[in-house]
Amino acid sequence: MLGAAWIANRAVLPALRAARGCETLAIASRDPARARELATRHGIRRVHADYAALLGDPDIDAVYVPLPNSLHLPWTLRALAAGKHVLCEKPLALDAAGAGEMALAAQQAGRLLMEAVMYRFHPRTRELVRSLRGAEIRHVSAAFGFPMAAPENYRMRLELGGGALLDVGCYVADVARWLLGEPDRVRAIVRRKGVDMTWCVLLGFPSGAQASLFASFESPEHQELTVVCADRVVRLEQPFTAWRDPEDPYQLMVEAFADAVRSGGPAPLPLESSIANLALLDRIRAAAE
Repeated sequence: MLGAAWIANRAVLPALRAARGCETLAIASRDPARARELATRHGIRRVHADYAALLGDPDIDAVYVPLPNSLHLPWTLRALAAGKHVLCEKPLALDAAGAGEMALAAQQAGRLLMEAVMYRFHPRTRELVRSLRGAEIRHVSAAFGFPMAAPENYRMRLELGGGALLDVGCYVADVARWLLGEPDRVRAIVRRKGVDMTWCVLLGFPSGAQASLFASFESPEHQELTVVCADRVVRLEQPFTAWRDPEDPYQLMVEAFADAVRSGGPAPLPLESSIANLALLDRIRAAAE
């Protein structure tokens, strides 16, 4: 565990404890007291003094990177160079170019790199996508918003890769691509207040389908996915997080990643998809300028 972020404590460390074939061996944090606290809480045997010391631990096969967005690229590169497989919190990088650099480093190191997009592993989401194969989709509407007002949070700091597009926009863009492929038209409106706070995006696809996306730090907690087909309308509430569901998408993601590491197989979520999603976020930014 390369860092002691909220998401690590809230979701990933419990998932690792429950996942078959996995052991959380060590943790490092810029805050040693925080690292010791999480180690005690989650039964982690080793606390390293810093990230570099953790990467030098020969007993570690893979690392999870939950650091602020701006640190995903440099520490993923260092982890890969140290011979570790990497599960990196979303977004994989700040832009498609950075993600491409990470993918090349993984290939050269012969190690597995995957973006931790947990909602893609939830059985209900997979079933929804499966049920829509072959359907004539006319419109996809995806929204993810919540209130963010803490100025000290990295999400509100431009230099750390903050902003709504990278934090929650990556989800709504990804689900539109998962259902409809790559868009050929992009329109976007953004409201900024230091960082980008709210996005409204319209996508057009070669099939004639459209998607409308909403991503915000200025709304009440709000998640929704609606798919309008020629013959039916399909809705999914809370499509992107599922804290209280019987099946934990984080655990399923960790197990799929670990299985791929052990078998030497491809990543369950291909890097090509992660790079394409960041390329779409790049296009959305450009459309709003």
